[in-house]
Amino acid sequence: MKIAVIGASGNVGTRIVDEALRRGHNLVAIARDAGKIAQRTGVTVVAADVKDATSLASAIKGADVVVSSGRFTSFGAADLLPAVKAAGVKRLAIVGGAGSLEIAPGIALIDTPEFPEEYKPEAAGGRDFLNALRGEQQLEWTFLSPSALFIAGERTGQFRLGQDQLLVGADGKSWISYEDFAVALLDELEQPKHVRTRFTVGY
Repeated sequence: MKIAVIGASGNVGTRIVDEALRRGHNLVAIARDAGKIAQRTGVTVVAADVKDATSLASAIKGADVVVSSGRFTSFGAADLLPAVKAAGVKRLAIVGGAGSLEIAPGIALIDTPEFPEEYKPEAAGGRDFLNALRGEQQLEWTFLSPSALFIAGERTGQFRLGQDQLLVGADGKSWISYEDFAVALLDELEQPKHVRTRFTVGY
């Protein structure tokens, strides 16, 4: 499979590229600063900005799926979706956020008093992006939300999947490593089970 990864130089993007290469896929690694992406066999490095629909469409053309791991404060669905469609790519996977996950029926994590103020702009952008996708019928999209704590860790391959509710472990913690998030995402790309829907991953 040919996978185009937007934001390939970031914490999550680098793990997605690593996991995809581990599985033998071909990669187009996209970042605004291509110099931040290591040159490796099986990876084509391209400099492009999501805000520039023409250059982005050119970068992702021919891919089987586009994975976006960029920040929601940097761009929205109105920036990305037209470029994906213009490139003729049907499948789109979004690295989402945990803020839009529910902790109780109708109550999202972002709307709780405990949610850190400094993370609200990014979390709100993620929720807006998801809401935009829910009205999208042309693309085969998937939105994967991490758990509340999303950090560097180990690739264990042992995790749980959920839908719209925040996953909390028996120890009361809600977390997932970048590495296992990448495993869950590549599993979905290889064997799609969450088309035009959101799902979440956690321990």
